[in-house]
Amino acid sequence: MTEATPNGSPTQVSLRELLGGAPDPDFALVLPPGWVRRDVTDAERDHMLDKMRGRLLDAHRPDLYGRMRALVTEAFTQMRSVSTVAMFTAGDDAPDSAYMPASLTATIQHAEPGENLDAYVRGAITANGATALFGDKRFLRVERETTERMDGESMLATTVVYMTPVPGSQRRRALLLTLVILRPTDAPADDLPLVQMKTLFDLCASTLTWLPVDPKAAAPVT
Repeated sequence: MTEATPNGSPTQVSLRELLGGAPDPDFALVLPPGWVRRDVTDAERDHMLDKMRGRLLDAHRPDLYGRMRALVTEAFTQMRSVSTVAMFTAGDDAPDSAYMPASLTATIQHAEPGENLDAYVRGAITANGATALFGDKRFLRVERETTERMDGESMLATTVVYMTPVPGSQRRRALLLTLVILRPTDAPADDLPLVQMKTLFDLCASTLTWLPVDPKAAAPVT
């Protein structure tokens, strides 16, 4: 497994930082072999599309590029709409074994002004069956399954959300890691590849660690 840490590329600036508050701490995560952390930027989107085009040309499938370009562009648009702070995928030079029908993204969940996320957590537990990840109450895990349409075909989508509070936020902000695994509609819920991927990413989420905040940063705005 490889460790994903900030790579020094441009990142989004939050309203808290613009108002003079300290940024939330960043985090590190152990990822599946061959996977990397990526920013959700136009430059990263274009880089991924360029690499994808090269692979499809090498595979003599240039006909697929238009479809994949539309899917990737739509995915980036959706990620921006929910303020995604990072995405995790197979790297440019990853082996074939690193490519899975799965995606992992990181977003920040904000409580309503003047509130914290306690009610949100209680709702996730009572209404959605959320549980502590491997019994560790610092991480809440909730899973659901839906049927989605992708490129004109129906697919089963298993979505797993891992939630943990942002340090220093008084439970007013939480990091959400969202895993989505796609499989054919005739694949059962106990399909071995699905079970293995869920276990793999459960282990990855459990490795999350928060990185030290720059001591020169301003006091947090809460």
